[in-house]
Amino acid sequence: MTPPDHPAEDLNLRHLLARAVGVEQRIRHAVEARRSTDPDPQDAFRGLYLTDENIARLLDVEGARGFPDPIGTDTAPAADGDSRLASLEAGFGLTALDIEILLIALVPDLDERFEAFYGYLNDDVTRRRPSIGLALGLCGLSPADAVARGRLAARAPLRHAGLLLAEDLDRPFLSRALRVPDRVTAHLLGDDTRDPRLADLLAPWHAVEGVGDPAPLARVLADGLPLAYLSEDQGGAGTALAASALALAGHGVLGLDLARLAQDPAPADAVRSLVREARLTDAGLVCAPLDALSREHPHLLRLLTATPVPTVIVGRVPWDASWSTVPPLLLHAPRVEPSARGALWADAYRRTTSAPLPDAVDPDHLLAPFLLTPEQVTGAARSAAQTAQLDGGTLTPGHVRQGARAQNAAGLDRLARRIEPTVNWHDLVLPPDAHAQLRELTARARHRDRVLGEWGMRPGGGRGRGVSALFAGDSGTGKTMSAEVIAADLGLDLYTVDLATVIDKYVGETEKNLERIFTEAAGVNGVLLFDEADAIFGKRSDVKDAHDRYANVESAYLLQRMESFDGLAILATNLRANLDDAFTRRLDLVVDFPVPDPEQRLLLWERCLGPLLPRGTDLDLAFCAENFELAGGNIRSIAVTAAYLAADTGGAVTMTTLIHAIQREYQKLGRLTLASEFGPYLGLVQG
Repeated sequence: MTPPDHPAEDLNLRHLLARAVGVEQRIRHAVEARRSTDPDPQDAFRGLYLTDENIARLLDVEGARGFPDPIGTDTAPAADGDSRLASLEAGFGLTALDIEILLIALVPDLDERFEAFYGYLNDDVTRRRPSIGLALGLCGLSPADAVARGRLAARAPLRHAGLLLAEDLDRPFLSRALRVPDRVTAHLLGDDTRDPRLADLLAPWHAVEGVGDPAPLARVLADGLPLAYLSEDQGGAGTALAASALALAGHGVLGLDLARLAQDPAPADAVRSLVREARLTDAGLVCAPLDALSREHPHLLRLLTATPVPTVIVGRVPWDASWSTVPPLLLHAPRVEPSARGALWADAYRRTTSAPLPDAVDPDHLLAPFLLTPEQVTGAARSAAQTAQLDGGTLTPGHVRQGARAQNAAGLDRLARRIEPTVNWHDLVLPPDAHAQLRELTARARHRDRVLGEWGMRPGGGRGRGVSALFAGDSGTGKTMSAEVIAADLGLDLYTVDLATVIDKYVGETEKNLERIFTEAAGVNGVLLFDEADAIFGKRSDVKDAHDRYANVESAYLLQRMESFDGLAILATNLRANLDDAFTRRLDLVVDFPVPDPEQRLLLWERCLGPLLPRGTDLDLAFCAENFELAGGNIRSIAVTAAYLAADTGGAVTMTTLIHAIQREYQKLGRLTLASEFGPYLGLVQG
């Protein structure tokens, strides 16, 4: 094997081949020694069986070997300080013997002739890799040398770091084959392609400017800090801050998705491959989210926290000291504040498409209600650009909001019913004060980060940046529709909590179900609506038996959980008096929904019948609004019933049709058809 001498040849390849030349000389020496003692070199079946003469010859080990002097610093070629082999030696703490063994195992991957050499020396044509005994012999060492054997033990640097694999573990120690993993071979040859084993586990987390100050963390990482934990809230910039700090400290960045690692069939093997990749490329690890491993896979956390590479873990759960023998540096990662969110989105949008940002699109305003991580902001920009391209290429505010909603996790869909809002402020018919309160609620949701975060208007107590409100009123007065209008105005989805999935007769289960809902809601930008909230947010009572005690515990838990919630929660109830007073204190707004007056009912009749439904000339909606004291939900139900009746007859909605639909609604409500209400149309009812 002759190393290339052209000056343009790659430095790593030149140095590697130069070292391999020394290995080749040792193998040639061993082959010649073997041939000189072989009684029948022309035997066609050599390597497939052992004769008595062969056994006798192999027993005379000392006379058969004839290997050169043991390898040492004086006999090994000097390593080029700029080569990857030299970096490997320094970075992994390898000795000259380790390097020589590594080269012996590596050369079959550089020159296929060595497979034949090793098959010959192993006296077995099927074993074309060097065995441990052969490698020690080629280095001039006795197979019984305890120190030399220790360099090939499972916990020795070569094998423990994954630079060298020992195969055929069921065979005796000296007979086990040695192999260099493909990723290590590629690295030594100058290839920086990531290990394919990690393809499904790596996350594209990278440094982001303008999000927090990475300098303090970078300083301690550069000084050798092995482990840090960044706790964060919804929309936190933990991964971006960690990546920025590692880059500032002079390291590369390897992002590990812990949720994917938890699903890996061999997670411990994946961690070893990840650590090897980080050490080969002088990278640090950014691991998130911690929540994915903290409960069911603490052993994987102990593996990650014991690595010899700088590691920053990001999550939302408190750190448990049992997860690591090394105490981590505990920090809190900031959120992406409104002042930085729009700039990040615009920058990601420019990188995605060459189309200019329209003047009508203001990312700062549109993204204000959303709590997004830097990675989610980038994903939202790309999603908006793709949707705009599908719709003709012009970006609209709707595309921006749709892209932001696309970053929501899907877990909450299993616990609550998701509603895509289709109504707006024009569809609401409410008294002016209620309407103004709903506008104030949207303003709170849109500017909470600035008021509660940048201005610090809710200090202490561990309280979140959530916004909560109570909608109180009779059935059908517009509580659910108002929640939908608020969600539409903010560009969010509406999630209606199904009480059937929450309330449980067993002690403690209701709290667990609610905790799952709040936990999943923390990963979603949406409006959380608890309908019939008095069923689970009821008043605490005097303790007379165990049932009262546990009911009070349930209410107390809900009080605490609502206060720490970071999202927008709306409680709707028909029985405001049944709610605990402590809830009312913790609410931002309480909006009363009264039964509409005649003027509002006339508007409701007009809007519920709609512009497309054919109407008869005898319709007297003013009479209906004045005489029938109905809520908006009842009026909508009557309008739908009248539409079905008109469709069945093939005609328009007449007063006869409408009175008949009102009669059916009265029957549902259990109300009497009084002459004082139906007036001149009572005959239509009797008819």
